Amino acid sequence: MGSTRKFGKYRVERDVLDEQTLEEVAHRKKYSDTHPSLIERVKDSLRCTAPKLKRSVVSSLPLLYWLPRYSVWDYGMPDLISGISVGIMHLPQGMAYALLASLPPVFGLYTSFYPALIYFFFGTSRHISIGTFAVLSIMVGSVTERLAPDVAFLKTNGTNLTAEMDITARDSYRVQVAAATTVLGGLIQVVLGLVKFGFVGTYLSEPLVRAYTTAAAVHAVVAQLKYIFGVSPMRFSGPLSLVYTLVDVCSLLPRTHPPTLVVSAVSIVFLIAAKELNSFLSPMLPVPVPVELITIMAATLISSYANLNSNYTISVVGEIPSGLSPPSTPDVSLFGEVIGDAFALAIVGYAISISLGKTFALKHGYKVDSNQELVALGLSNVGGGFFQCYSVCSSMSRSLIQESTGGKTQMAGMASAVIVLVTILKLGPLFQELPKAVLAAIVFVNLKGMFKQYADIITLWRSSKIDLTVWLVTWMSTLLFNLDLGLAASITFALLTVIFRTQMPTYSVVGHVPGTELYMDIENHKEVREVPGITIFRSSATVYFANADLYLEALKEKSGLDISKMIIYKRRQEAKQKRRERRAERRARRQAKRERRAAERLAAGPVFSVEQEASRHRDTCMDGSVTQEDHQVWSERENGTVFVMPASPRTPDGHYRWEYLKGGDPDSTSLGSVSELQDGDTTTLGSSSEDTLSRDLERVSLGSLGKWTWDIHSIVLDLSTANFIDTVAIKTMKNIFQDFSEIDVDVYMAGCQASVVEQLELGGFFAETITKRRLFATVHDAVLFCLDHRGASSSPGYEYSAVCLQLISAIKYTCIWQWF
Repeated sequence: MGSTRKFGKYRVERDVLDEQTLEEVAHRKKYSDTHPSLIERVKDSLRCTAPKLKRSVVSSLPLLYWLPRYSVWDYGMPDLISGISVGIMHLPQGMAYALLASLPPVFGLYTSFYPALIYFFFGTSRHISIGTFAVLSIMVGSVTERLAPDVAFLKTNGTNLTAEMDITARDSYRVQVAAATTVLGGLIQVVLGLVKFGFVGTYLSEPLVRAYTTAAAVHAVVAQLKYIFGVSPMRFSGPLSLVYTLVDVCSLLPRTHPPTLVVSAVSIVFLIAAKELNSFLSPMLPVPVPVELITIMAATLISSYANLNSNYTISVVGEIPSGLSPPSTPDVSLFGEVIGDAFALAIVGYAISISLGKTFALKHGYKVDSNQELVALGLSNVGGGFFQCYSVCSSMSRSLIQESTGGKTQMAGMASAVIVLVTILKLGPLFQELPKAVLAAIVFVNLKGMFKQYADIITLWRSSKIDLTVWLVTWMSTLLFNLDLGLAASITFALLTVIFRTQMPTYSVVGHVPGTELYMDIENHKEVREVPGITIFRSSATVYFANADLYLEALKEKSGLDISKMIIYKRRQEAKQKRRERRAERRARRQAKRERRAAERLAAGPVFSVEQEASRHRDTCMDGSVTQEDHQVWSERENGTVFVMPASPRTPDGHYRWEYLKGGDPDSTSLGSVSELQDGDTTTLGSSSEDTLSRDLERVSLGSLGKWTWDIHSIVLDLSTANFIDTVAIKTMKNIFQDFSEIDVDVYMAGCQASVVEQLELGGFFAETITKRRLFATVHDAVLFCLDHRGASSSPGYEYSAVCLQLISAIKYTCIWQWF
């Protein structure tokens, strides 16, 4: 039995509100009240009070907020179990990802300890695991291999002139490069966090980040091929380095080291099978089985007892020093060479961390401070850099383990750091015989989740072609241009898509939904009706310098008024009227001059009555007989004589309207045509050329141009989608108001936000001709005003049908709204 959904209803009755009336009703505050001056803001930021100081200290050191509220009984055991599970994962991942960074494995363990310890004090996320991550490890590896290539550390044996590589010197310099890059990247993150620049991570959209990590996974796989196949390809850097490396590896495949390939294959098969079994049994297990740890322990034991290094020349990890290394100052002379890579590391690491942190915060109902996260991550990198660590961020796999095993607070991160510390102090030397091929296999299998992101192509194809384009461009640019240039190209392209979408929005003419105060797109809704005489124009994006001209062109197209051509035609008509006026003035002056001459001749000759002469002329014409005396009289007077003849019948008050005629035969055709001026103007005694010109100009301004006719008298610009307006857009709006007023079409704005109105005021938009009376609270207010102000009969050349008049009447009375 289906349920019937009931809607509420409301009824509102109010006056039509324009912006000026709305400000009076709502008592709008002054601009100075809502926008303090710069000096006042500086004073407020420097003002120190006890509550403000407490908030600043707690926000800078979140440990002071959550640690006093920590419940050992509720959170102690879950955090301990979660920390041990994550700590066990730190060990194999730390050593394996160090190979991606082209560093000795022990520095991966250092990177898993120091940054996690620092984040414990300054971080705000309760579930992310800070430490090594594949993408950042690859980015660091590209820097170390570029500044410390193998060929720079070859030394010649003086005995047989063979070249040998000084591995110790190479690794030492690479550690310095990685530490300098990490410290500089951390300083960038701290500075950005202090200036509240945490929102920078929002410019990295989810399609961009997922495509970037997918391409980085390809870089990681190519970087591990040398360990899996046991070959030694050349080092390449810069654009297309991935392609060159892959080609070189393929050319070296015939030289594959079989024992190393066997170890790699067995490790990969075992890891895949164990992980699938782990996923299948995860609902029945309290904690996941540490598959990677079991793998490296088994591989270490087999390698140690079988002497794989000496018997089969399989490359192993080598010496792992026990204990912690003392801090050292990074080489600041390297900052200039790695600043670009450091900035890329800072942005990518923060984007990954904040995205994971916000995901877990939303799931568990707490808040993550984006600016404080930026500072915490930066301090972790700066502090870690002094202890020979490389760049860190949150790991997706470890963070998921920390959350799924019951971790509640940052205390789980402290427990995992303790596990790593014990390994560094006591257990490190036990992994000296671990084959590097096993670590490469761990990296290879752990990237499986990133390769699953290729399914995004199908999803984005169905949902958004633009996001799919961003995904593909990011993936391709990261593969071809390397990780640093690829990131810059990806962000640039993503921002360009935003600009293009705002530059080319959807323009539409909206109409009235019968029985409501709503207005919707006419093209997409069948029951929506256009308001007769009114065009309501809406843009789906804000109007600014990039789309201001397109906005004007779309308005012309949607309204059907080619305003530019119409104004040009009107200007030509005005110029033509001025020329006609000048000709009329010249003719009037010449005629006045002839009149003066005729008056002078009449004063010198006989005087006659106008009425008598007119009566005599009428009688002569009626009789049809002209005597010799009449011919003589006419001949005497036709040389320069000015006749004054009645041009219309006698009026009730006994007067005639007279016309001055040039001397000649009154019977000739000039009697009815001599008063007709060029271009059809007629100058009479009771009229003037100025009156004729003013009437013609009035007809031009009303739209009677003789070439165009239109059926609208008002245009309403719906600016409800605009959140700002710049000076270029303000000038465009001014031109729209002025140009359409030239053809007697009124323009109004509706739905402007308060910030837009303020910007219009600051931009000098309002004047005597354009006041706030032209702005209305809603589109419906503007439509009601137009109908009351101009009505249905004001549109030139348009006749409304009875249906249209009924629609207008219905809209006028929709100021009492009903919703059901």
